[in-house]
Amino acid sequence: MELQYGDDDVQPFSFSTENLQRPALPCYITYTSEKTHRIIRDNLGRSPLFSGKIQGTGTRYCPSIEDKVVKFPQRERHHVFVEPEGLDTEEMYLNGLSTSLPEDTQADYIHSVPGLENAEIMRPGYAVEYDYLDPSHLTPALESKRMRNLFIAGQTNGTSGYEEAASQGLMAGINAALRLEGKGPLVLLRSEAYIGVMIDDLVTLGTQEPYRMFTSRAEHRIALRHHNADLRLFPRGRHVGLHSHEAAERFAAKIERMEEIRELLRRRTLSEEEAEKSGWKARSGGESFALLLRDPQIDFSRLAELEPELSRDASDKWLEQIELDIKYEGYLKREERHVERFRKMENLPIPAETDWDAVPGLSSEAREKLKIVRPLSVGQASRVPGVRSSDVAVIMVQL
Repeated sequence: MELQYGDDDVQPFSFSTENLQRPALPCYITYTSEKTHRIIRDNLGRSPLFSGKIQGTGTRYCPSIEDKVVKFPQRERHHVFVEPEGLDTEEMYLNGLSTSLPEDTQADYIHSVPGLENAEIMRPGYAVEYDYLDPSHLTPALESKRMRNLFIAGQTNGTSGYEEAASQGLMAGINAALRLEGKGPLVLLRSEAYIGVMIDDLVTLGTQEPYRMFTSRAEHRIALRHHNADLRLFPRGRHVGLHSHEAAERFAAKIERMEEIRELLRRRTLSEEEAEKSGWKARSGGESFALLLRDPQIDFSRLAELEPELSRDASDKWLEQIELDIKYEGYLKREERHVERFRKMENLPIPAETDWDAVPGLSSEAREKLKIVRPLSVGQASRVPGVRSSDVAVIMVQL
């Protein structure tokens, strides 16, 4: 088995965590073999996934090992990631060998994998078949359209994955609490957060298979970077009471210091002597540091050597965020124009009690789909499958 070490720079989930010091263990990688595949093929009839006992649609992006062997017969081997369960145990999780096969078959094919010949199975794998609620019956606040004050989150909404379930639980919990306080819901837009993309996809499009969130699903993903998550979302969280006064002060101080650095980059210029000493033959004196930073060959650390004030009282992550914003400024400005057009559509509300049968001029398909989804904004209505641009125009005239 090959050793696989984790990242040296471990990224915390929270911007308030400045240093993350915790013990780490390496993982290992190995591969299935032709013998592994032969054992699995010989026992497919004993798998509920292939015998007909399980009828549901499985996760597209987390297939079982028997699924991979059947669907990719040309592959001679598949990855197996051997992951330690903790510091105080010798148990390893075999990522890539999820299965519904009987325990004796599992033992046979696990022992056929190089490096696992003497493995002891502590808990066998098993298959889970679960049903789900149609997420198109939910509002963007994850409240049931059929039962007021019922907020629903998690895999029961048709998703697959820990982050997908957890983020729904966060939003449903926030909105349930806001309802108890008599306040309006917190709904994140597609242009604000991946959570907004996921929930909008679920409640507007529904899903016919377990839903996974991918960056490719977000049309505004160039603006949805992990570096700027607090800039996008902290004010929204603060508005609904999720952050303390102390946290708000720290955030304000960060914003102020970052703007000071940006202003210094705009004002500070490169001298002829600095250009010559730095070896930047393509650059000339008189150019601002902000302009220099757009050059792919120049990074923030080089400029900070010339102007130490740039890095004073600022974390490396802040400086990295500023550098990325400047290097991609043209793309980001274009993205902002797209987002502004998007928000105009999202800010046109549609009454929840709209009688779509009474709206003249809609196509039959649009009328049928709008009655099911019951969108709450023109933007959401425009994303309902079967709703054409002419239908959107009719809706806007009606409003």
